Amino acid sequence: MLKSLLAVDFGPIVQPVLEILNALLWPCIAIVGSVGMIYCIFLGIKIAKADEQNSREKAKKDLIGAIIGFLIIFILMVALKIAMPILEEWVKSQIS
Repeated sequence: MLKSLLAVDFGPIVQPVLEILNALLWPCIAIVGSVGMIYCIFLGIKIAKADEQNSREKAKKDLIGAIIGFLIIFILMVALKIAMPILEEWVKSQIS
């Protein structure tokens, strides 16, 4: 049973998925960067307009959290973009 499962050619199934992932990564990186920049500008304006110290501190914490979150997402997406050729080669070696 296991040998017959390993004999199946998954290339036609895996290749389109890899192509779609590769095609979507750059637009996703651009969208995440744009949304992150706009949201950080919005939070910066919120800090500048804050009258009370409590609301200023809350906006500051929100800004720090947003920057860290968007940086993590951005770094992971760029790492995936860099790792895509390695993943493609690995998949091809597993299929062969």
